[in-house]
Amino acid sequence: MYRCLPLSLLLVFCSAHALDLSGIASGDAVTALRTALTQGSTKAVTQLGTANGFLGNPEVKIPLPPNLQKAEKTLRRFGMGAQADELITAMNRAAEAAVPEAKTLLVDAVKSMSVQDAKAILSGGEDSATQYFRSKTSDALFKKFKPTVMQATSKVGLANTYNNYAGRAAKYGLISAQEANLDDYVTGQALEGLYKMIAAEEKAIRKDPLGQTSKILQRVFGSKQ
Repeated sequence: MYRCLPLSLLLVFCSAHALDLSGIASGDAVTALRTALTQGSTKAVTQLGTANGFLGNPEVKIPLPPNLQKAEKTLRRFGMGAQADELITAMNRAAEAAVPEAKTLLVDAVKSMSVQDAKAILSGGEDSATQYFRSKTSDALFKKFKPTVMQATSKVGLANTYNNYAGRAAKYGLISAQEANLDDYVTGQALEGLYKMIAAEEKAIRKDPLGQTSKILQRVFGSKQ
C-alpha cells in the first residue's frame, strides 16, 4: 500500500503509527522513498544550477574566502572593488555551472539505496536523507565539480593572484591547504550549498508533512486507528 505514497506520508505514518520498519522489505515503501528523494534532490539541483541560483540566494551565496575577506576593505580602498566583485560573481557563476553535474550522481545514490538505508532515513533525524546523500556523493561530486569550477575561475585574473598569494601563506602554515586554492574553496562551497538546499527540502517535509494531503492520509490509514 506504500507504492504511491509521497515521502511526507511515509514520515507521518512512521511516527504516528509506530510502523514496523521491517515491513519496508516489501519494497513498496523503498520505491516511494526513492521517488521522493529523486524529486527533492532534482529540485535542489534545478534551483541552484541556474543564473543567480547561488549569486542571488543569500542562503548559499559564496563570499570571498575568509583570508581574502580580511583584505577586501583594503582592496576596495585602493580601487580594486571591481575586481573583488568580479571574483565573487565568477565564484558563484562557477558553482551554478557545476551543480547540474550532480543530478546523475544523486539519482544513482537513490537507486543504490538499500532497505537498511531506507529504514535509517525514515526513522532518523530531520537531516538523515541529506546525510545519506552526503555520505554517498560528496567525494565523487567534488571531483566532478572541480573541472567546471576551474574553467570558470581561470577567466578571472584575481583568482590567479589569490592562488599565488594564498599558496605562499599556506607554506608558512598561515592558512589551510584548502584555503590556499580558490578552486577547492569554490568547489567545497558549491557542495555545501547543494546539501543545504537538500536539507531545507527535507526539513520542510518533516516540519509540515501533511500539508494539503491530510484527507488522503485519513482515507489511506483510517482503518489503522
